[in-house]
Amino acid sequence: MPESLQTSRLQQAIDSVESLSLEEQNLVVEILLKRLQRKRREQLLQEIGEVRQEASQGVIKFGSVDDFLKELDT
Repeated sequence: MPESLQTSRLQQAIDSVESLSLEEQNLVVEILLKRLQRKRREQLLQEIGEVRQEASQGVIKFGSVDDFLKELDT
């Protein structure tokens, strides 16, 4: 999506929220924060699942920092 169109849509959203009462604006902020938290939680769960899968497949190696640095030198 072109940046100007994205900025325009963002500005429209901001203008719409600013036209609401202060109480409604606070409610919008609370709803958005909860939705962002949920999305972040879902993203973390997906990443955890991917890491677990990679670990079970042996793609991930575990060790100390010294082991990691030695691996970098090879």
